[in-house]
Amino acid sequence: MRKYSAIVLLLCFGASASHCQIAPQATTRITGDIVPGAEWQTVTPESLGYSSAMLEALRAWVKTQETGSMMVVVQGRVIFAYGDLSHASKVASVRKSVLGMLYGNYVLNNIIDLDKTVKQLGLDDKEPFLLMEAQATLVQLLASRSGIYLPGGNPHPEKLPDWDQGRYIPPRGSEYPGQYYVYNNWDFNAAGTAFEKLTGKDIYQALQDDLGTPLGMQDYHVSEQKKIPAPGSVHPEYAMFLSTRDMARLGLLMLDSGMWNGKQLIPGDWVRYMTTLLTPFRDINPTSLRNYGEPERWGYGLLWWVWDEPTFPGNSATGFLQGAYTAAGTGGTYITVLPFRDMVVIHQVDIDKKARAFVSPSSYIAMLSMLANAYCDTNCK
Repeated sequence: MRKYSAIVLLLCFGASASHCQIAPQATTRITGDIVPGAEWQTVTPESLGYSSAMLEALRAWVKTQETGSMMVVVQGRVIFAYGDLSHASKVASVRKSVLGMLYGNYVLNNIIDLDKTVKQLGLDDKEPFLLMEAQATLVQLLASRSGIYLPGGNPHPEKLPDWDQGRYIPPRGSEYPGQYYVYNNWDFNAAGTAFEKLTGKDIYQALQDDLGTPLGMQDYHVSEQKKIPAPGSVHPEYAMFLSTRDMARLGLLMLDSGMWNGKQLIPGDWVRYMTTLLTPFRDINPTSLRNYGEPERWGYGLLWWVWDEPTFPGNSATGFLQGAYTAAGTGGTYITVLPFRDMVVIHQVDIDKKARAFVSPSSYIAMLSMLANAYCDTNCK
């Protein structure tokens, strides 16, 4: 644990103060977080300082979207639910953040060495590594900064129509490992392969044993998970199929720094490490992921998106999303952790039912803003 305490401190010295400050907790009426048992506990919103009327306004907005299901948890209790919370569907890139959670104990116990290079780890693909690519380390894969632009990642420009050139990855050999962020599926898929090689465990079985069983996940089944071949690569997509209420358990575990019912399932310093801002919003590539329309935007840590919020002088103002981080999947599936309000928000879009179902990032931010406005503290009516 000391090793990762040191890492977090080094990261904080290299970042602005706003990225490393711990937000104050909100005033609450029920003392202490709880964790769900076999089922989640549902309470009246007012008991935790939220307006039922305002949450019904949120429900009306959600109904206009292609949201499959949504769940809001405060202090371990459900104050808002929409749709079928038990239905498991493909969570797209949320899988990457879940993999990050699995890494923690194996890193702590020196089973996984984040400083090993892709060459040392035997992550060679169908096309050989360039000399500079071979020097990329495992931690650079987790940060999506490997500089390895092989098939199996995002499309190269020649594979895209003229109107969609903003999503491509750079040419091979154009960026040194660690120097440039680009959201690169090759990095994420290879990180999955590395996990299995180093631990000797299947990702899906590890998720069941390390997190699913201890958390009491209700709808997760190893047999329903499947890897999908990535074109041109030996490293497959480790697709995951999860329900909203099971993702809420994962989110609550992150909120509580890896602690569940008195047991440390993930090292707390690892949670902090993953969710420390490493890549600011302005350095996110491709630029289409920067979501310029928002006053504050998502940067990146290790396999988790991290809220990049400017801080007013003297920290005179704090925002609802200060300290927030999120897992995000294509279509609009999210596990969002909001430490400032002791809150977890799960939003799922069923892309199995409708492949092009989509809730825009701005629409989701609007939902989070409505949650912020629903807070009424002790003045709820």
